[in-house]
Amino acid sequence: MTIPWFLSKSLREALEGYKHVKKLYLAQRDLISPQGQVEVTTALTQIHAKINSKTSDEEIQKEITSLGKVAEKWLKPYPHSEWRENIEVLLVAIAVAMAVRTFFLQPFKIPTGSMQPTLYGIEYEPFDDKPSALKRYWDACVHGEFYHQLLAEDDGVIVSIGKPEKASRFVNKLILTMGYTGPGGNYNKAHTIWFAPEDDQKFRAKAGLYENRRFKKGDKIFSMKEVTGDHLFVDRLTFNFRKPERGDVVVFQTRGIYHPSMPQDQFYIKRLVGLGGETLSIGNDHHTVVDGKRLDASTPHFEKVYTFESKFEENHYFGHVNQFAAEVVDPKYRMYQLAPNFPTESSTFTVPLRRYMVFGDNTMNSSDSRTWGTFPQENIIGKSFFVYWPISNHGESRFGWSHLATR
Repeated sequence: MTIPWFLSKSLREALEGYKHVKKLYLAQRDLISPQGQVEVTTALTQIHAKINSKTSDEEIQKEITSLGKVAEKWLKPYPHSEWRENIEVLLVAIAVAMAVRTFFLQPFKIPTGSMQPTLYGIEYEPFDDKPSALKRYWDACVHGEFYHQLLAEDDGVIVSIGKPEKASRFVNKLILTMGYTGPGGNYNKAHTIWFAPEDDQKFRAKAGLYENRRFKKGDKIFSMKEVTGDHLFVDRLTFNFRKPERGDVVVFQTRGIYHPSMPQDQFYIKRLVGLGGETLSIGNDHHTVVDGKRLDASTPHFEKVYTFESKFEENHYFGHVNQFAAEVVDPKYRMYQLAPNFPTESSTFTVPLRRYMVFGDNTMNSSDSRTWGTFPQENIIGKSFFVYWPISNHGESRFGWSHLATR
């Protein structure tokens, strides 16, 4: 049947007509008279017999014509059939997309810099001159870079800075109100910043924005380039066939992680370090020890993490640090507890059964299990899989699977 179906256009048309008329008949059978039911079923039986027999295209075309006449006589066509078919196709596409998202691949964007330089979160950089429209378009599409700039139209002061709001599914906005003093007197003006920065707190800090800050006419109220975080697909399939392993970069829900700094409705991404039942410590040499075994650059998935210089540099690997080591590197951590679960290298932490411990690759700037402890294995969503956007930024490309490379 398969080969003749490919070779004969008439056979394909007959099969399609048979299916369509049968579908209409089954839906309307209770409304058709006994005579009509007999005629329709007879026509369906005859064309079905022709489809399954070795007959000529001419004979098949006659049966198609006969079936069409019977269908026109007794069956009512669907109203707006073109719209119906398009909606059916759309619903099938949505169902397939939802199935893929639920069982196979789920899109995820990196919100913070806790996994840098393996995966980058949102960053903000000052710029002087705004590029041309063509270059801004290129930078947005390829590098995920967006330029935000606002000039003071008169002498004035920042009256208020709103929160980012969703203008649509993919576009957000932020309202900044300025109080100006112009030739005609004092007036307020609300400036709408389209495609506003998602992390407004970080943006404000980087741009130096705060209420009551004063500007002269023509001053740059802000001039910041937003470099978006990596967008990737999360593999939701693998962990149905094997358990997560040490070194996997995993995405998990924060629900059930009880700590003052931890929201209960977020998704985080970190590197899995400790499994249920294991005892961990972090040495002053920036290496984690698991059940007495020191992790190093020869440990699978930690080749880059434990290849580092003795001096800390932003966006470079630096192993893993305990609280004491963090304070040695940066005295600010004497006031801020980066790793309260690992105060010194002699401190140990035993991971409860059916729970996991994760660390960020950006060890000096990561809120992870060193701070808030472990989480239940049921919280695992999947493992990082494929970075699909941006193509490149920060001077390199992490597009594809390059972030999973061991060297």
